[in-house]
Amino acid sequence: MAHFHTKNKNGRPYLYVREIARVNGKPKVISQTYIGSPEKVRALIKGDDNKDGSLRRLKVEEFGSLWLALNADNDIDLVSIVDEIIPPDPRESGPTLGEYFLYAVLNRMIEPKSKRAIPEWYQSTAIQQLRPVDIDSLNSQRYWAKWNKVDQETLEKIANVFFEKAWQNEESNGDCLLFDTTNFYTYMASKTRSELAARGKNKAGKHHLRQIGMALLVGRDNKLPVFYREYPGNQHDSKVFGSIMSEMLAKVAAISKTKQRITLVFDKGMNAEDNFDIIDDSPLMHFVTTYSPWYAREMATVSAAKFASVNIPRNRRLEMTNNADDAITAYRTSGEFWGKTRTVVVTNSPATARKQEYVFEAKLEAIRTELLSMRKKTNEGCPQWRDEDEIRERYLALCSRMHMASEYFELEFSKTDGTLSMSFRKNAYRTELRKKMFGRNIIITDNTDWKTEDIVQASLDRYMVEEKFRQANQASQVAALPMRHWTDAKMRCHLFCCVVAMTYLRKIEMHLEKAGLKTTAASIMEKMRKLHSVLTINKTGRPVRCMETPDKTQKKTLEAYGWEINKAGVLQKRPS
Repeated sequence: MAHFHTKNKNGRPYLYVREIARVNGKPKVISQTYIGSPEKVRALIKGDDNKDGSLRRLKVEEFGSLWLALNADNDIDLVSIVDEIIPPDPRESGPTLGEYFLYAVLNRMIEPKSKRAIPEWYQSTAIQQLRPVDIDSLNSQRYWAKWNKVDQETLEKIANVFFEKAWQNEESNGDCLLFDTTNFYTYMASKTRSELAARGKNKAGKHHLRQIGMALLVGRDNKLPVFYREYPGNQHDSKVFGSIMSEMLAKVAAISKTKQRITLVFDKGMNAEDNFDIIDDSPLMHFVTTYSPWYAREMATVSAAKFASVNIPRNRRLEMTNNADDAITAYRTSGEFWGKTRTVVVTNSPATARKQEYVFEAKLEAIRTELLSMRKKTNEGCPQWRDEDEIRERYLALCSRMHMASEYFELEFSKTDGTLSMSFRKNAYRTELRKKMFGRNIIITDNTDWKTEDIVQASLDRYMVEEKFRQANQASQVAALPMRHWTDAKMRCHLFCCVVAMTYLRKIEMHLEKAGLKTTAASIMEKMRKLHSVLTINKTGRPVRCMETPDKTQKKTLEAYGWEINKAGVLQKRPS
């Protein structure tokens, strides 16, 4: 409830609007807005620009996005999960550890900030009307102190309970899951001790920085995260996959509504003999993976006459738009892979083939141009261009920079009177062989009873995990980067918050879709950010809070969760 509060300074009264709420069981001033002198209040009510007696806005705060984010947490209650596993210390005051996690997650969902900037961000929101908290306590020092106490084993317990609750009421079989990995670079100094941060092949191209890897498992039918694991940045994807597979399966079986059969969809980076031994030994587990066309050239270059169109949504959309020539076609066969005969589906995408050929030809031309320059320098006897081995090393480095194999050009050297000469030629056979594989993808599975189109679609659906990783890399939402953390404990807690934010954002999409409002989390959050809570002085001179009039989308979102804003600007439950 808002009320006026008077402070006397030098014998003059000055008015504030105070709002009080219970924080940690005790009444606390959660908001104090300066108004000025009593004369200013009278002017606000009776001024020339307020002749209609309308409400006077004193403070406008972001409300809708926070309200929506908190609704995503209602059925799960992250605070209770954390505080049950790590009970609050009765000697400590202020927010609990669970609350520190929740307030970090809410920020990740809406407008990710550094821990230093979180208090200032919350000051601009209506958090005190939604979930009162001592904002000053949400500072970076408190975060570091709290999160440094959370060890890996305990955080995994928290994550397990979280995912069980997140999936509890979802209509999903959980019988097909999508797996992928990514990495996040850090600015951690080389000498800083860490089991997680290590140099490796970075997907952002920042190989000079230490990085952390993250594996993520997502339900195919609902796009909802079900399992994640961080791992050292120098560990190969296939090793990670093998090391967590048993644990991953156990977690999936615990929350899945079916324990008869689970199919994992992953890409060729996870392929390793040992991993398939584990899969083959498990009666529960099946797989769909991709395979490099370069290592199965005979299959990858099979005649286009053997391919047939497949009935998948993408092809149906292309047909409806008169673009059927770009439809994906498939050729089904079998072959020996990892010690057993597997079902193989080779796909062809004309659109992908065109893109690959364009890029390939551009790179070939760039390499050819550089080789012409190298030949000129060599043949003119320029300094540092007189050693054959050094020139070959330069060529290999050039190919590496262009992400091209060195086999597409052949370099030849000769010496006449001690003078080195260089020539080169394109390898037409290798070049044409590579072109035959453009647009081709090889899919391998042990699901011999699946239809060809089901195998193709399952492989295509792996983009859902990549979509989550793109979300994690967006500055506007989730934003795992930049990694502003310097200990393993804090980095683990940060990544957990990012995964929770991903999960809640997806649950919002699912909830709204059931209510007939199909949208993306990014879009609806941006829309709801414009729905404000406003502190006003009404025509009677009383300070009151009210909500802005919602637009059509905001109104539908409120209704989807069973709420509405009445004519007086009050948010209330809708009549049953």
